[in-house]
Amino acid sequence: MELEIEPSKVKHKRFVAIFKDATGKEIKRTNFGLKNPRFGTYIDHADKDRRKNYIARHEVREKKFYKNPQRASTLSRFILWGDSNDLDTAIQDYKKKFKLK
Repeated sequence: MELEIEPSKVKHKRFVAIFKDATGKEIKRTNFGLKNPRFGTYIDHADKDRRKNYIARHEVREKKFYKNPQRASTLSRFILWGDSNDLDTAIQDYKKKFKLK
């Protein structure tokens, strides 16, 4: 499966993840991330304490979804709040984690 990340056209969403099959046919689009988050995300501020708090706050109810790469909560957790504060690196890490192209 392939993954492309683009800016979202949805009013309040920041990015859209486009999942495609091996032939390049679009399977699913998932909009994720708030467009103008009040304090930004880890890729904006690189604040490790805010990252830790975000993960603790969201893992309680969303951790069970983190095995599905097509869910908005998974995309936000591992791209916007992942290990890297560089968007391109975070996307590459996500692709590697879920074996996407």
